[in-house]
Amino acid sequence: MVHCPECETTLSEKADVEFVEMDATTGFFKASKRFYLVACTDCGVAIGSGVAGAKA
Repeated sequence: MVHCPECETTLSEKADVEFVEMDATTGFFKASKRFYLVACTDCGVAIGSGVAGAKA
């Protein structure tokens, strides 16, 4: 069983975490990839992140 490192909530279902897509097309450069942040839905702490393929 996995727990949130901040609030110790059990993360057993997909609904226990929130996947947020980060916009990579603003700022100093434009990226063709999608950046994601995974956060606990109970306390909002960031648990992980990732990069997906190019935007269509």
